Amino acid sequence: MKRDECIAPSYSDLRPFKDDQTKTFPVYHDLVKTLATSKACPDETIAYVLAVCSAYAYSDVETVATMMARMGLEENHCVMIEEYVDVMFITSTSFLIQSKDGRVVILCYRGTPPTSLITWLTDANLEPTRIAIPSPSGTREGDVHGGFYRNVRSTRYEILNLLERALDGKSVRREDDRKLDHKLEALYITGHSLGAASASMLALMLVTDPAYKPVVEKLKAVYTYGGPMIASREIAADCDEYDLLHKRVIRYVYANDIVPQLPPSESGDFAHFGTGYQYKLKGKAELKGKTGWIQNDAPRKQLRNLLNIFDSPLTLLAGDFKLTGRLQFHASLRDHLPQYYITALMPQEPKDRGVRSEFGN
Repeated sequence: MKRDECIAPSYSDLRPFKDDQTKTFPVYHDLVKTLATSKACPDETIAYVLAVCSAYAYSDVETVATMMARMGLEENHCVMIEEYVDVMFITSTSFLIQSKDGRVVILCYRGTPPTSLITWLTDANLEPTRIAIPSPSGTREGDVHGGFYRNVRSTRYEILNLLERALDGKSVRREDDRKLDHKLEALYITGHSLGAASASMLALMLVTDPAYKPVVEKLKAVYTYGGPMIASREIAADCDEYDLLHKRVIRYVYANDIVPQLPPSESGDFAHFGTGYQYKLKGKAELKGKTGWIQNDAPRKQLRNLLNIFDSPLTLLAGDFKLTGRLQFHASLRDHLPQYYITALMPQEPKDRGVRSEFGN
């Protein structure tokens, strides 16, 4: 296992030659307070911030720390935890971003880089793992996606060790033993694609195991973007019996993103749990010409036609040409790209200013 850590820049470091602090960073001046005290779920500010975090989780620890400083977590403590065992199809990378006062921690899992063959094989490694989870209606056994399950378990112990430090008021950075101003008050888990699957899987493990109660008590919500199904229909139904897993696991799906429709039905009977929101593009009948997020009470169903998997990469190019831009695809890989989630989730209030991007414009 590899671990890397850093402290993010200050706002003054992010604004060289800039005297006007209102036109650059941070995007949110009170982000720590929002994360620590918000009772809304979903919260549009938090959904946007975590979408940005999930997108930059495809980079390195310094980049993640810097981007989250730009969003409003100045001088945050950031740790990257990585496990890579190709013969076991394990590729797990996560980031812990802790506010400098210790009140808030974001656990963000990296998603699926299209160029990584091993990661794609992990996503496709569908050999189920049988687990038993307790639920309000009793303990039941069911299947979860074997690849996602092994990936989360490979780094879970180190993540929980660092969260234990945060609960004790220490930095998640092992080289820093100073006491912070506050103990952990609010934990968020997030991710895009494979990262979304990992976030949901860890939430399932934490909530259904009484040993993790101290962590679950601080878990405010799980925000996922373009996540696939991770559990059999039976296990998903049991998860929805838990108030936290049903109401505070928030799943965002942009348009016809193919990944939330996976695994395909030929691989077994999988289902989503939590609360889903889908972004409908202008002109779709469901919104009668409007554009925006709607709660999708009927979660995305599994892909039934395997051919849709093979033609979905065409969507990456189709939208760039006039002749193909109007083609309708049942499942789109283009709609899976994280920048679409960021753009669609960016709040537009206050109307006189709007919300700046992570680049400050």
